[in-house]
Amino acid sequence: MSTETRGIDVGLQSARAVTIGADGRVVDSATFPASDAAAALKAATSSAAGAPDLRVGVATDDPQVAGGAALGKLTSGGPSPLVCRAGDALAVAEAWVGAAKGARHAVCLWLGDRVFAGVLLNGEPWRGSHGLTGSAAWLALNPVERQDYRKYGSFAAEVNDQGIAHRLAWRVQAGDESSVVKTAGGLETITAAHVFEGARKGDGVAISVVRDTARYIAMAAVNLAVAVDPDVVVIGGPITAATDLLVESTRQDFDRRLPPAMVGQVRCEFSPLGDDAVAIGAARLAMLAKA
Repeated sequence: MSTETRGIDVGLQSARAVTIGADGRVVDSATFPASDAAAALKAATSSAAGAPDLRVGVATDDPQVAGGAALGKLTSGGPSPLVCRAGDALAVAEAWVGAAKGARHAVCLWLGDRVFAGVLLNGEPWRGSHGLTGSAAWLALNPVERQDYRKYGSFAAEVNDQGIAHRLAWRVQAGDESSVVKTAGGLETITAAHVFEGARKGDGVAISVVRDTARYIAMAAVNLAVAVDPDVVVIGGPITAATDLLVESTRQDFDRRLPPAMVGQVRCEFSPLGDDAVAIGAARLAMLAKA
């Protein structure tokens, strides 16, 4: 009898697949281009057909996939996987083996090429009236209206991978000098990873952009905290590759902006699960559905 479960996080640019043990430990993982997400899903469900006890969970933000319209084509020949929202999977993973472990009420933010959140109330994912809880990309943090805010959402336009890179590029275009441009090979090829590496090497503009990023994250985390009153707000996703740069500033600003009654009551934590969190949560939900 298999004690492993598979989870797949279907993202905008890639699909992350993990196999986890009964204790949540990642046994195996792989990343596929988004164009190969269907192949990853077919492979997972096909192998599950030969192991009846093996379950597959799929987390996605795509309404068509989440609604089941596309799953028949993706999984023909194998069992239908459990399909869930990415935010729900994130919250479940963090509460199970992540930074919200043991919490009954939690808000979990995912920051990378995607920006979204998962909310856990009384130990269960909370989806809201229209299934749209966790649309954190659209948190309004700046009274200035920009075109990219309308496209991605105010918060996402500042802290997603592209937004972080753009903020440094705009500083350079305004006259600041940064070694990041040379490292990246030009303004157009700057990535968030370049900005973080520049900050580690002491580049002043990169350090400033990272500090602003921490401020935006803290503002969003406080807005979610005062709305939900959770035990913890977890920052997760690819942004945690820069935990060393962000954690102290984010926590300080988080505590400074919280209502006095919440200081010391609501924690701000950075996830240890990295890019695997959503896929782990999808597997966990498939595991629970089996019972």
